[in-house]
Amino acid sequence: MLLCCLFAFIAQAKVYVANHLALYGQAKYDDDFTSFDFVKPDAPKGGRVVMPAYGTFDSFNPFIFKGIASTETVALTLDTLGVVPNDDYSTVYPLIAQKFELPADNSFVGFILNPKAKFSDGSPVTADDVIFSFNSLITKGAPLYKIYYADVERVEKVNDRHVRFYFKKGTQNKELPLILSQIYIFSKKDWDGKDFAKPSLTPPLGSGPYIISKFEPSKFVVLKRNPNYWAKDLPSRKGFFNFDTIRYDYYQDTTVTLQALFSGNIDLREEYIAKIWATGYDNNLVKSGKIIKAELPHNRTAILQSFAFNLRKPQFHNKFVRQAIAQVFNFDWANEKLFYNQYSRLDSYFSNTEMAATGKPKGKELALLAPFRDQISAEVFGDLPKNPSFKTIADNRKNLKEAVRLLKLGGYDFVDGKMTNLKTGQPLEFEILSNNANGSSFTRVMLPFLKNLEKIGIKATFRNLEVNIFKNRLDNFDFDMAIVSFPVSQMPGNEQKEMWGSQAADIHGSYNIAGVKNPVIDELLNKIVQAHEKEDYLAALHAFDRVMRHEYYLIPQWYTSYNRVAYNQRLDYPKNNDKAGFQPHTWWVKPQSERKK
Repeated sequence: MLLCCLFAFIAQAKVYVANHLALYGQAKYDDDFTSFDFVKPDAPKGGRVVMPAYGTFDSFNPFIFKGIASTETVALTLDTLGVVPNDDYSTVYPLIAQKFELPADNSFVGFILNPKAKFSDGSPVTADDVIFSFNSLITKGAPLYKIYYADVERVEKVNDRHVRFYFKKGTQNKELPLILSQIYIFSKKDWDGKDFAKPSLTPPLGSGPYIISKFEPSKFVVLKRNPNYWAKDLPSRKGFFNFDTIRYDYYQDTTVTLQALFSGNIDLREEYIAKIWATGYDNNLVKSGKIIKAELPHNRTAILQSFAFNLRKPQFHNKFVRQAIAQVFNFDWANEKLFYNQYSRLDSYFSNTEMAATGKPKGKELALLAPFRDQISAEVFGDLPKNPSFKTIADNRKNLKEAVRLLKLGGYDFVDGKMTNLKTGQPLEFEILSNNANGSSFTRVMLPFLKNLEKIGIKATFRNLEVNIFKNRLDNFDFDMAIVSFPVSQMPGNEQKEMWGSQAADIHGSYNIAGVKNPVIDELLNKIVQAHEKEDYLAALHAFDRVMRHEYYLIPQWYTSYNRVAYNQRLDYPKNNDKAGFQPHTWWVKPQSERKK
């Protein structure tokens, strides 16, 4: 239930007007806060930073199905109605919206806009711009937005600085006010005569801290800090966006950017390859402190990096088949031989958080699952599935035998040395896709997996594709299995329906890449977004996580609870929060006096 602090109660309309909206419990920050705790509010302003981006781009609009957008520029050039900080994921603080209103019956949410909010050309941000942005998303944006905002009945202009989103009757989606506050606001006037649905390299007029000043498609984007940024003194913006210039250079492979860092072509990079982190920085630049390595701990939900089955493919309809294939992925070998034991195995859809299910279901979680006893496996009410261990050669043999047993339960057996569907006579074969942004070194991770599959009669091939080709294949569901990093949220809610809800499974370009269609999952997703109290919310997440894990829709890979970052010693970042992780938009250029000679 949304709780609003420092509110005025309008008796006639039964509407609460608040300076922030807290989804569960009390907000972390009082209404008179001056900055978030994880920033340095008086960080020096100025200088230039060059960072890597990966892949390509042919558009500045990431909200549509067509084209490949420069996603790095969105949060720098466009503002949202409110800010959800990294250390208070369930609360919205003011940005374009100066105040928030909510009726006692939760039938709508209102946003009262800050009269100082302006686009970079000096024109005011108005209710018309908010309405245009919302309508563009649901009518011309990517298909997933119709699902994301499905519970909104209409949007209404109260006056030039006041807009309301009315919810469908009976809607119990308590997260709606928060997710609506995260809409990026476009200028209606700027889009006059343009088609929102078409990719465009004309930078949209924004109200954010930066303006795109120069770019070359697929090569680089340069952003200049707007000295007249209207929100630069707001508490929710203090300590952010400290560089005068930000440049993103585009690369096709993450490994190439290491030499770019050492040669001075870029200033900082996050390291994604464990072996390089362990062995690739042994040089004088690092030893002298001119390049600094840092492991920045975070308490965020672990990125859901996985092998995703395409459930639309007949060979993966049977859960025993999916479970068998998962049984032969040897993470332990890769972690020891390739990753220098830097990773932990993902075992949940919400690893590294309290949202991950544990033990056997009990209490409210058990009560949520009980009505579905006839629709889900009995194992769901027992212990959680465990990832197979490959510590010894004997473990490997045991796991292969277990995989064969599961395949036989799924209607397969050996025929002429091939694992074959006994009903159709079709051998079990499939292709695993990756994109080259993962780095060519990923091939080494795959070899033991492919070899184990071969030992149990399964032919699997691995292909590494260009980023745009990979995206097109996934958008059109043209794959068997793919290595996918699913987007994660620190406050899971409506976006989970985009990834796992039945309604999204047949929408090309949706995040439901796996094609999950499960009525029990749909009901549990509804329970997540309808939860009134945090205890109910966590119970719904635990139940959802448990059922998903027992269905083996993914083979989870690995994660770290810290970000590996290497950077030029002239840069610095806030040290006042040891769980903030890597947040480059809070970094700054050190004064000359603080740098090493």
